[in-house]
Amino acid sequence: MRSHLLNDATAEQYRRSVTEGVERVAAKLAATDRPFTGVTVDALSPRIDEIDLDRPLHDTAAVLDELEDVYLRDAVYFHHPRYLAHLNCPVVIPAVLGEAVLSAVNSSLDTWDQSAGGTLIERKLIDWTCARIGLGPAADGVFTSGGTQSNLQALLLAREEAKTDSFAKLRIFASEVSHFSVKKSAKLLGLGPDAVVSVPVDHDKRMQTVALARELERCAKDGLVPMAVVATGGTTDFGSIDPLPEIAGLCEQYGVWMHVDAAYGCGLLASLKYRDRIAGIERADSVTVDYHKSFFQPVSSSAVLVRDAATLRHATYHAEYLNPRRMVQERIPNQVDKSLQTTRRFDALKLWMTLRVMGADGIGELFDEVCDLAAEGWKLLAADPRFDVVVRPSLSTLVFRYIPAAVTDPAEIDRANLYARKALFASGDAVVAGTKVAGRHYLKFTLLNPETTTADIATVLDLIAGHAEQYLGESLDRAS
Repeated sequence: MRSHLLNDATAEQYRRSVTEGVERVAAKLAATDRPFTGVTVDALSPRIDEIDLDRPLHDTAAVLDELEDVYLRDAVYFHHPRYLAHLNCPVVIPAVLGEAVLSAVNSSLDTWDQSAGGTLIERKLIDWTCARIGLGPAADGVFTSGGTQSNLQALLLAREEAKTDSFAKLRIFASEVSHFSVKKSAKLLGLGPDAVVSVPVDHDKRMQTVALARELERCAKDGLVPMAVVATGGTTDFGSIDPLPEIAGLCEQYGVWMHVDAAYGCGLLASLKYRDRIAGIERADSVTVDYHKSFFQPVSSSAVLVRDAATLRHATYHAEYLNPRRMVQERIPNQVDKSLQTTRRFDALKLWMTLRVMGADGIGELFDEVCDLAAEGWKLLAADPRFDVVVRPSLSTLVFRYIPAAVTDPAEIDRANLYARKALFASGDAVVAGTKVAGRHYLKFTLLNPETTTADIATVLDLIAGHAEQYLGESLDRAS
């Protein structure tokens, strides 16, 4: 079995195996004509259940054949222009090359003696991102597994900086459409069930700063401690961007940690056209960025950035076998000193490869394209009497609802929209997401593929309307 270990003696076998796998995937990508096959759980489960993991095939080609049957054939392909559902982007080739390199070398980014150059590359990218944000010379950060972990770490730092003897007094302020990880983080950090104060949003789904000011004042009057305000730079449901300058002013006035969850909107940091939409982010105490959303990177690639590097000490723990305190005096850069994780992939390499091949402007051009596409999609929806569209997009998300001319019952319209989404997914012709607005079911396009066109959007809208009309027709037949 040593023949399967990657080393100097097996380098040629590695080359052949990986090349064979890449050729299979490349052929699949070239031949994929829709984002999904429509396979059901009941159809796919038996194929996987019947595989005996204790009886290996002992042949790479045979395993790849099997993988085609249980995974590649029915995978959801984000690169297809009619995948319009979640915050999943098509990935750029330099980043995929970086993924191949980092997996083979397998550096662990916790300590210098496991990563060497990888440590310095990650630090360089953190400095680059902090400079793009404008956090100042004392800024720092670390790569994470994703936005949820980045938000958790930022709020951990905010909790420690709040300096109170009672966690029960701490309050976090976030808009009513902020990411669920804010409430999840509060629970993980040992805060009470009332710790997260939900701040109302305006018509454009942006945090109302008047309401935030009122809640901060109430917090002070009640003897509670404002721990953090979480402003969102691109909400998951609407792509809305909170009024960051005004929120920053309130945070400064009340002495509150300002965290900006820009997991989605971080693409604006590279934008050539729309950078001003995220103005005010430079005043944050901490920022979440997800390169695997709007920088077109493979999962996972995220980071948490802080204005003051000293605050990262709240995540530091020294283990004698790993990163003893003496290494700090010896100026040995151990990234584990900043991270909630110990063993950690060299995900930074993917972004490094991307910037070195494409440059930041190349990334920004792609993100600008999807923002422009969303603006055109909004015009289509606003002019189409079959649909109600919620807000004009700030990024690349469109939330809308099919409204039949002859049906007025909101519950029946809900069911028609739910049916349309499910039927579209089952057909495999396109994949769209869903959400709720004011308790009613809506559909959602998250546009992150520059290859998607307005014609694709128009076609998918027609498909949605067709499925909804089919449901309503059958519903009338059943009722008659």
